[in-house]
Amino acid sequence: MNLFDPLVQVFRLVFEGFYNLTAAVGFANYGIAIILMTILVKALMYPLTAKQVRSMKAMQELQPALKKLQKDYKNNPQLLQQKMAELYKEAGVNPLAGCLPLLIQMPILMGVYYCLYGYSYSGDPTFLWLTSLSDTDPLYVLPILSALTTYIQQKQTMANNGQDNQQMKIMSYMMPLFIGWISLNFPSGLVVYWVTMNLCQIAQQWYMFRGEKKLAVEVEDASASDKKKR
Repeated sequence: MNLFDPLVQVFRLVFEGFYNLTAAVGFANYGIAIILMTILVKALMYPLTAKQVRSMKAMQELQPALKKLQKDYKNNPQLLQQKMAELYKEAGVNPLAGCLPLLIQMPILMGVYYCLYGYSYSGDPTFLWLTSLSDTDPLYVLPILSALTTYIQQKQTMANNGQDNQQMKIMSYMMPLFIGWISLNFPSGLVVYWVTMNLCQIAQQWYMFRGEKKLAVEVEDASASDKKKR
């Protein structure tokens, strides 16, 4: 028995419910059902996603101050811990806040994964150019999309969090290539889920940080205008 079986059963009911919904409106399609289920899951997890992303950004913004403390108190670990705790308190940041939402999300994402992996389609399993959502994509369109959307999502995350180190840059290329490679052997239905999930994440992150980007542009424009006046 799989640890995620209770969640898998719940998601299969949701999945089949969306399929029945598409059938009720006249275009029964498992691919659309996967997309609708993924959008629902990402929408329900939005508060957790927002908390995780904002916590990561806050921690990234504290990195210069943390590095200074580590340099100043490198010979006094106990005092270093105390100063770091004070910094977190002053900034209103909990270093563990980004981990908890991720831990809660993981069982949900695994439940969806096992729901779709090896699913036995009772109706027509075709979707767009795919002859069966149980098989791999013969045209390799989905693996390319899975790699591309993973790359965009990671670059967006790095930009929002101000991450620009060499290790992150390498990961921004290696992870999409890895995801694209494993997608070559995954059932198409599962890759449709992954691509849709990435697109939802990209949209959610844009929504979360749209105000900050607008403010940054306004500040930059104001600074440029001030320089011209001088």
